[in-house]
Order: sequence, then structure tokens, then C-alpha cells
Amino acid sequence: MAALVPFFVAERAYSYAAASGVVLAASLLSSVVQPLFGALTDRWAMPWLLPLSALTAGAGVALSGVLGSCPLTLAAVAVSGIGVAAYHPEAARAARAVAPGGNRGMGWFALGGNVGFALTPPLVAAVIATGGLDASPLLAVPAVAGAALCMAAVRASRVRATADPSFEGTGDDDWPSFLRLSCAVVCRSVVFVGLSAFVSLYVRERTGGGNMAGTAALCVLYAGGAVGTVLGGRLADRYGRLAVVRRAYALTVLAVAGVVLVPGPAVYPFVALASAGLYVPFCLHVTLGQDYLRGRVGTASGVTLGLTVSVGGLAAPVVGALADATSLRTALLPLVALPALGGLLLRGLREPSPARSPLPTG
Repeated sequence: MAALVPFFVAERAYSYAAASGVVLAASLLSSVVQPLFGALTDRWAMPWLLPLSALTAGAGVALSGVLGSCPLTLAAVAVSGIGVAAYHPEAARAARAVAPGGNRGMGWFALGGNVGFALTPPLVAAVIATGGLDASPLLAVPAVAGAALCMAAVRASRVRATADPSFEGTGDDDWPSFLRLSCAVVCRSVVFVGLSAFVSLYVRERTGGGNMAGTAALCVLYAGGAVGTVLGGRLADRYGRLAVVRRAYALTVLAVAGVVLVPGPAVYPFVALASAGLYVPFCLHVTLGQDYLRGRVGTASGVTLGLTVSVGGLAAPVVGALADATSLRTALLPLVALPALGGLLLRGLREPSPARSPLPTG
């Protein structure tokens, strides 16, 4: 949806606030229902959710460009958000159950999603530049392919998981640590969603390079995730998860400041650094949350991978409204402080000992 925002602005003359409402619509229902899906997957295995949720998310995106009115567009985007909400908890729980290597396994799992994010801007640009927003149904093709891959993965993981009886959660749930971690992830999420929604427009404005300059910036932001998620797992195995996460948040403060303040094409290296700072802790948030809530892996996954990420979308209209009232640069400046706040929230947290993921039997 972030990749579609510049085209809603160009073709439908959406204001910054209206364009950010698209991001809000994708996040709002997802934020509310994602913990519910997590709680359900803690009680019952629901592998059929994976292909169904992929199709639902894709259908919402496909319809968003062909529905003429703004309310109908927002409704389609909300449907896509529900699909995302249904996918994350079950997928993260299943990945932790079958992926070897703990942090590295989760990093490889997250790599798939982040590669998809990186490929999305050029894919959307190619499709919409050719046929306009009316061509948005073509954007459902990856969702159909993803659903087919999910069905194959479900069959393979079911065989592997049922063959290993050792996937049982042990230990007490550490709710205070989990809540502090979740608040830090919210800070990270607001920065990520804010940059995702507006970095394309901002770089286009700062460099004068047109739509392609903005699309390139968004692609750089997402492409760093492909490296960052895998690198995060490797660094965590060497230095510890919390140490890596804290340093990544510190890097993000400097990188976002560079994105907002550095003029011209020099902004691109800072977009890349911001991407690294935002993505290196991505999979570590998930495994930390799962280990703080050992008996509720689905719930922990739904919150760290879904709810806290989606809550960032709630801040997008605030950024958009501030940009309409002042300037886009002024609206992005507060994003510099949020990673610092997240780092403060992480201070004092202790590294939880890894736990095997519970495997529901429903």
C-alpha cells in the first residue's frame, strides 16, 4: 500500500492526510484483530489460515485501485489488512516450530517477506505506470502465487512438526519485559511506517528527480531488509539479541536524521542506513517476544510481528496532517526521536533463555 500512495496522490489528487489514511486503513483492523488470531493459534493449529490470508490480502490490494470513491478504496485496503493480520501469528508460530537455528531461522523466514517488500515498489511502478490505478488487479498475481507456496509449505511443515514431539513451551510468562519490548517495537514501527509512506514523496521533492527518484528511495528502504533480517540473526548469535537491538536503534537515530536533513542525492545512503537500523532487529523482536511469553507464542508473534507494526500506521495520518499544515520535512523530523525512546525502553531488559515453541494440537 505504501508503494501505491504516490499514485493515489498523482491520479486522484489525494492530500498528504488522505494518502496517509490509506496506510491507516491497512493498519487499523489489522491492529485490532491480530492479537485475536494469535490467541486462537495458541489454542488450535490453523495452517489453513496461511493460503486464505494471502488471498485475502491480495484481493484488497487488487480492488483498491479500481474502486473510484475514497470510502470504498479504504474499505478494500482494510480487507487487505485483515488478511495480513490473519497471516502473521500462525506463520511466525509455525516458522519458530520448524526452523532450525533460532534467531537465524527466524531471520530467514523474515527474509521472504522483506524481499517481497523490496520488489514491491518497482513492481507497482511498472504495473501502475503502464495501466494506471485501473491495473491494480494485476497486483493480486503475487498473492495467488504466495497462497500456492503457503499450501506447499503447510504440507511440508505438518510432516516435520508432527515428527518432532519436543516442541513444548516451558517457563513462566514475563509480561513486564514483553510489554516494554512491545512499546519499543511501536517506536520502531512508527518510524518505519512514516518513512514507508512518505520517503518516496520526500525524496522526489528534495532531489527533483520525479517519480523514479522516489520509487528508488522506497526500494532502497525495503531492500535493506533483505540483508538486515538475516544479518540480525547472525549478529545476535554472536553478541546477544538485546545488545544488537539496542545498537540498531542507536544507528536508526543517526540515519533518520540524515534522511530528513541531508539534501540532494546524498540522502540515499542514509535511507540505506535507516533500512539497516530498522530491519536488523526485526526478527529479534519476534524471538524475544516468543521467549518472554513462552506459553503464548502465537500471541507474542501476533503482537511483535503484527500489532506493534500495525500501530505504526495509526501515526501516518498525524504525519500527513502535519505535512499538509507545514511541510513534509517538518512532519518527518519527530521520527528522529522515536528510535532513541525505543532504546531507552530496552535498557534494563534481560536476555530471556530460548524456549521451544508450543505446537497447538487442534
